[in-house]
Amino acid sequence: MDNISVMICDDSALMRNLIGRIIEDVNGFSVAGKAENGLDLLEKLPACKPDVILLDIEMPKMNGVEFLKKRKELGIKIPVIILSSVATEGAAVTMECLELGASDFITKPGGTSVTLRIGDVSSNIIEFIASYGRIQAFKNGKKVPDADFYVQQAKLKEAQRVVAQKKGEEAAKKAAESLTELLPAHWTAPKKKEPVVIVPEEESGNIEIIAIGISTGGPNALRDMCKLLDKNIKQPILIVQHMPAGFTKEFADSLNNICPLTVTEAVDGEPLLPGHVYIAPGSYHMYVERRALANVIRTSQTIEPRNGHRPSADVLFESIAHIYRNKSLGVIMTGMGRDGAAELANMRKKGARTLGQDEASSIVYGMPKVAWELGGVQKQVSLENMANEINTLALTYHN
Repeated sequence: MDNISVMICDDSALMRNLIGRIIEDVNGFSVAGKAENGLDLLEKLPACKPDVILLDIEMPKMNGVEFLKKRKELGIKIPVIILSSVATEGAAVTMECLELGASDFITKPGGTSVTLRIGDVSSNIIEFIASYGRIQAFKNGKKVPDADFYVQQAKLKEAQRVVAQKKGEEAAKKAAESLTELLPAHWTAPKKKEPVVIVPEEESGNIEIIAIGISTGGPNALRDMCKLLDKNIKQPILIVQHMPAGFTKEFADSLNNICPLTVTEAVDGEPLLPGHVYIAPGSYHMYVERRALANVIRTSQTIEPRNGHRPSADVLFESIAHIYRNKSLGVIMTGMGRDGAAELANMRKKGARTLGQDEASSIVYGMPKVAWELGGVQKQVSLENMANEINTLALTYHN
């Protein structure tokens, strides 16, 4: 197994060291190099040859935005993950970074307790390096396992640490042995299951609503897809994108600038409008509630996270299956884990039409893979063709 090599660019020596430790603690990751600013990064890239870059935004000499502009000018293809405390105060800057070609972003903790709280985002750092770095590593001729290999390994190590702190090293060793048995099949080698065959309770009818669930790889995938949606679509479109609180309004605004349909962050209690795209607000579940005069969007922080997420695609899909049954279209796209998979299968059982992003175009073929295996996906579609498929179904099957 080859290593996924990571370049860390941050003006804080403390942050460079903390992130470096997280990376070096994962079997299969390595630190290719460290840079203090964008200029330093540009100078070191040819020698370090990383598979992925973690990039701070606010830095002297050349900041993150300036580096991304230079990267685009020079035609550098190495994926970039934004990692900056500035992102929490300036979501607009983060969206600008995505528009300039950054793959995704993670908010890093700031303030005096940064050393303690860096662990809060370590799982995101590992997931994004595994997801985006793995793809580039393949392009660089490396042999690396599934992205989930690294994520599950990190969870295993964290579980060992917790047990060791409470019960000692011997107990941690035994816990590790039992946990290893619970790791997914692709811990050693990917195995594809034959999908379950679902026989719908009703024949598919006209589409009254479209629901989309997406996670890792989603920001750019949605940008690619939404700009190609047909302006004549009449159904409301609800999207759950796993994204931190404080960013979804700016993300909706950025999509609104390129999408032929109106895109906004969802507001609790608002009626569903035709041809309108709603983005679930960060840290809130989004679902549909039946009302006498018109169905409305509900958002909630009181409902517990589902599959580790709030918002959760499963919560959205569950409400769609209950209210719209066979008169809906469900779409599941790139993402780590299994959020949305079970309830997309439930939508299909009720007679809904369903689509899933294919493996080749997914940054992480996790959510759509599980949905496919559960029988929830009627048709697998590439990201390039997803908008066209949605347009065709929405315009063909409408009231």
